[in-house]
Amino acid sequence: MRRFSRAERLVHRTTGWLMLVCLVTAACMYIGPIAQVVGQRYLMATVHKWSGILLPVPLLLGLFSSALRADLRRLNRFADYDRQWLRAARRRVLSLEARPAGKFNAGQKVYAGWIAGTVLVMLVTGLLMWFAGLLPFISRTSAIFVHDAVAWAIVFAVLAHIRKARAHPEALEGMRTGSVDRAWAARHHSRWRVDDVRQDDTDRPEE
Repeated sequence: MRRFSRAERLVHRTTGWLMLVCLVTAACMYIGPIAQVVGQRYLMATVHKWSGILLPVPLLLGLFSSALRADLRRLNRFADYDRQWLRAARRRVLSLEARPAGKFNAGQKVYAGWIAGTVLVMLVTGLLMWFAGLLPFISRTSAIFVHDAVAWAIVFAVLAHIRKARAHPEALEGMRTGSVDRAWAARHHSRWRVDDVRQDDTDRPEE
């Protein structure tokens, strides 16, 4: 069963690599023991800056894909069963019946929105740090504080994301190959096909 198009997988993979480069180069600059071993601070700073600037580019280019645009609409819509999923997650109820999901479950929708917001914050604060001399009314210290705090939040969120992906090999295979088993989709994303039908009805122009 087709889950992700080639364009979507390429956007996900490229964004993931750029994010990893940002995190690794940041560690090479600001974590003392690693910085001493690696050195090359100017090179690390240059790579860090440009990988950060390029971070939104894969998604922007991916907007040419109708499949990606359709999935962004799904991620941006919260249904009643998504709220049910979140309530079950808060109560740590593991039953799949208590956690109904469309193509994306509520946790994936929350994570997607959160990571998109943090990337924007990191981009803006990074540019403020880079061009602080051109904007004297902006406190560079404040930009650094926000940038560093959000960076640590991203580290923990990305590690949790990777841990979840490894714990669900079927979902990971869907992102790697683009396809998933129909039985798995029926168990974990029981509202997926219903969502597609409703979205098609919503997107169909009036006659």
